[in-house]
Amino acid sequence: MALHRLFQLSSLLRTAVGQTLRRNIGISAVLFNRAKAVDPVQQLFVDKIRDYTAKSKKSGGIVDAGPEFQKDLSEELTKLHRLYGGGDLATFPDFKFSEPKMDEESK
Repeated sequence: MALHRLFQLSSLLRTAVGQTLRRNIGISAVLFNRAKAVDPVQQLFVDKIRDYTAKSKKSGGIVDAGPEFQKDLSEELTKLHRLYGGGDLATFPDFKFSEPKMDEESK
């Protein structure tokens, strides 16, 4: 009887220790990855993304878009309005489907 309880206790202790170790290893792996130095190429990429984000917030739209780009954009939008009958091209169209009418007569 005592031996059986000892085995139950050791099994319970083993699962608790195993679970605690898994959690600690998982947390330490995340902390280790944060503390690890970033690859220089990856750091350049992240810096460029941050720079682009700052520029786009400052300009309020497309970054480094000159008057030629604005002219081309307005020409293309004019073509689209002419081809597809106007409307707001910046929003997704709202589709409404009606239920088909079914004949209830069956012969």
